Amino acid sequence: MPITLPQLSRRDFLKRAALAGTAVVLMPGCASVAGKSRANNTFVFFSDPHIAADATVKNSGVNMSDNFTAVVNEFLQQPVPPAAVIVNGDLAFRDGQSGDYATFGKLIEPVRAVAPLHLTMGNHDQREHFWSAFPHDAATAKSVPQKQVTVFASEHANWFLLDTLDVTLSVPGVLGAAQLAWLNAELAARPDKPAIIVGHHNLQTPGSTDGLKTETAAMDALFARHPQVKAYIFGHTHNWNLTQHKTGVHLINLPPTGYVFTRGKPSGWVRVTLAGDSMEIELRALDVKQPDHAQVKQLKWRTA
Repeated sequence: MPITLPQLSRRDFLKRAALAGTAVVLMPGCASVAGKSRANNTFVFFSDPHIAADATVKNSGVNMSDNFTAVVNEFLQQPVPPAAVIVNGDLAFRDGQSGDYATFGKLIEPVRAVAPLHLTMGNHDQREHFWSAFPHDAATAKSVPQKQVTVFASEHANWFLLDTLDVTLSVPGVLGAAQLAWLNAELAARPDKPAIIVGHHNLQTPGSTDGLKTETAAMDALFARHPQVKAYIFGHTHNWNLTQHKTGVHLINLPPTGYVFTRGKPSGWVRVTLAGDSMEIELRALDVKQPDHAQVKQLKWRTA
């Protein structure tokens, strides 16, 4: 299983906040999350927060902790909690130090007050420190040894969360034969509902040395073999972008919550709402002057 943190009760969250001396603002609907107020077809994505142990650290002129706090605060102002929040890799600043995860854990705690949380692995993460920070999962039997993978179901799609971390601080990612076999078997067992795959690394483009190191061709074949796969959601490149694979699978490149690689690109978070034959996707940019900020785009599912 991946790191999956259950939602904190309102009482537990407020108790923790009081002990920490922290002022909190909770999502308006969170008091009734256990009832029918949750948006069961809406999912929120954060990616590439790159949180350092020292919350004052900057990279590329950006304070990553401040950015993440701004993202969390905007998320908390939404009127209805989502079904889940997924943080898609590179939680840690550089090489996955224990202190990075301690600071990340504090910053993400308000999100846990309103929604279940899934955390995936990126190339700046380090598994042992990650497991130490979230010890419940360290002893959990894993479907793929030394990998953080899971499947969970929602009304309109099955979600497949992958682990593309190869070696910490090595830029390319790897799935590995065991994880590819697991993914193929899990998809084969669930042919009748749209499948959305989530991994930190992008598929490699010709001539590139980034992304999935040796397995883009295997993913191409998997998309062709399993027509229920409708989208692949990834981060890593710090570049908000929507394209389509040659099979018709939507390729959704999440923006970073932290720093961008290319000046002028947005940082922020993404909201996804599923329907039976499509998804609506909205960029929530930290800079509201970004052209795509708050625009909702509909992505229709391929039919074969």
